[in-house]
Parts: sequence; structure tokens; C-alpha cells
Amino acid sequence: MTEDALERLKYPVGRVDIPEVVPPEQFDHLIRTLETFPAKLRAATEHLTQAQLDTPYRPGGWTIRQVVHHCPDSHLNAYVRFKVALTEDFPTIKPYMEDRCALLPDTQLTPIGVSLNLLEALHARWTILLRALSPDDWARGYYHPEAQRRFLLSQVLVLYDWHSRHHLAQVTETAKAHGWS
Repeated sequence: MTEDALERLKYPVGRVDIPEVVPPEQFDHLIRTLETFPAKLRAATEHLTQAQLDTPYRPGGWTIRQVVHHCPDSHLNAYVRFKVALTEDFPTIKPYMEDRCALLPDTQLTPIGVSLNLLEALHARWTILLRALSPDDWARGYYHPEAQRRFLLSQVLVLYDWHSRHHLAQVTETAKAHGWS
């Protein structure tokens, strides 16, 4: 497989591009992605067999099951980071080892429906919070020690819009490539 083909499998919606300034008129569209993502992920996975869930989305990549369980893991961290950034002055966040989390026993043992339910509840809360933010709130943020930079909450919204579309596409493109959809 060529490097270009692997890149397309790894990043089916392209790599994330986080602008320095996010126009406020984009917020509603970005929040809508987060609002609809759990239902789209459920629809993309509800018909998959256990064997299909255990299929990697690319050579050397996570299985569909790992991708599904990763989404609430990641989005829970993002939600908490939003709340911390809204209540503290540019705090330093705690990164987590997502690759190691994907290997923990709950990823293999928990039915994906549990993570999909968690994602739905989380996104319901998160989007309520996001729609209530003021312009000053969007200018708040946090310092990410791995990236060694500050992120504004408006930029984090762009990141999680992308993250949602990115993982959904990994699932749907895998299903399409295998003729499952």
C-alpha cells in the first residue's frame, strides 16, 4: 500500500486545520456536528457484526470497536477541559494516553452500545454548554503541554468537529470498502 493510500485511510477527511481565529458565525455549524455525531456513529455501527467491529480501519490501525470506544474517552476529556477552561485562567490540561486507553480491557469487553449511550448523553450536555457560551467564553482556553501551546475554546471546537467527522469517516469508509453498508 502506498504512503498516500495509507494517509487517506488514516485521515479520510484530511488532517485537522485549526485556524488562529474562528469566526463566530461558524460556531452553530461546528456545534451541530457535535450534536449529530452520536446518532451518526450509532447508525454507522448498529448493523455491524462482532467480527466486523474487530476489523481494523487501516493496516496497523485500531479496530472499529476501538474507534467507537475511543470517541467517548476523548470527548469526555474535551468536555472536562472546556469546563476547566471556563472556570480557571488558561489552566494546563492533563493529556492522556489514548493509544494505551484503547488497549484497556473495557475496550474489548464493553458492548459498543454502552459507549454510544455515553456519547449521546455527553454530547447532549456538551452542546447545551456550548450554545450558552458568550463571546468572552470562546476566548478562554487552556495550555496543552504536549502541543506546547495555548488553545482557545473556539479552536478546540474546530478540533472536535474534525475529530467527530474523522472517526465517523473511518467507520463508514471501512464499511464501504468491505461492502458492509
